[in-house]
Amino acid sequence: MQASTAGTPTAGHCGTIFVAIELSQKTWLVTLHSPDRERMSRHKLDGGDHGELLAVIERTRTRVTEKLGSVPCVVSCYEAGYDGFWLHRLLETAGIRNFVFDAASIAVEQRARRAKTDRIDGELLLRTLMAYLRGEPRVVRSVRVPSVEAEDARRASRERDRLVTEQTAHTNRIKGLLRLHGMAVGNPRRRDWLAWLARQRDWQGRPVPPQLLAEVTREHARLTLIRDQLAALEEAQATQAAPAPAPMRERRDLLLRIKALGPAFTGTLVSELFYKDFRNRREVASYCGLAPSPWRSGGMDREQGISKAGNRRARQKAIELAWLWLRHQGDSALSRWFHARTANAGKRAKRIAIVALARKLIVALWRYLTTGLIPEQATMKA
Repeated sequence: MQASTAGTPTAGHCGTIFVAIELSQKTWLVTLHSPDRERMSRHKLDGGDHGELLAVIERTRTRVTEKLGSVPCVVSCYEAGYDGFWLHRLLETAGIRNFVFDAASIAVEQRARRAKTDRIDGELLLRTLMAYLRGEPRVVRSVRVPSVEAEDARRASRERDRLVTEQTAHTNRIKGLLRLHGMAVGNPRRRDWLAWLARQRDWQGRPVPPQLLAEVTREHARLTLIRDQLAALEEAQATQAAPAPAPMRERRDLLLRIKALGPAFTGTLVSELFYKDFRNRREVASYCGLAPSPWRSGGMDREQGISKAGNRRARQKAIELAWLWLRHQGDSALSRWFHARTANAGKRAKRIAIVALARKLIVALWRYLTTGLIPEQATMKA
């Protein structure tokens, strides 16, 4: 990537104000390049002060208008991260063309001890924006911002994943505490489990110690609360009470027709992956992080495995779906391909093959949703 000099504006954007916003929770650093000045200017704002950000841009635009005699365009960018997409929508509403860049795709120096400050990052982000608008290929990846409705629709599936993780943590904690004293554990997820625990005795015939019983009781109360929230959330997903955009609802209904896909799993797939419109199968695999990562230089030629970039939740669900597909769609062409590849193979080879199956399966489901082509020999629900 060739960085444009401060005095050489981007071709075709001579009357454009370029703005790079370096975000953090405490402060924002705004780096600007305007056509009436050769050097970059920097403005340090309090974190989240979007009013002052718009004011800085408006003052710059007014100054440039007075000097050039025409109203300049304003193009801004920032890295995707903690602040999400609300700032993008704010800037677009204010008439500012904004881009959200993937931070991992911005080229940086490869020195072992490279200098890193907000000032350096702001300049690098600004030069990257200029190069991107010049049309330089592969200079950076721009994030496609979802709609407010699509972003809100994924909250249910993400909350469910967190609740399931917390439920497992509380259950394991209760089991671990009781096993310290050699006590029977039973099923802590039952509501009458505390009454059952009160009747249990250790190897000496003594009940659960009082402090341990108090701690386990509090853990069980938290576990019960999480189970109640999970039940309410799953009921809302099953009855489709949670609002979602019409295209997402249609794709969810289409996926539910395939055997091995239930309401909760389908909702997660649609909200994390299939709410987007992909142009080809490579974009689907790349978004899930299932694309290969070759290392080819000189005489070296080896594979590093999948990239693991993109949406982590979508990748996890894709691999989980591959195992479910083998169980419930054993007669499909994809399942037979997997069994043929892993015949007499070890566990490691099967783990590698299941990732390949996940990639093929996600692409097949994408084709099914876009063209109506059912995966080969897949079983549909009655």
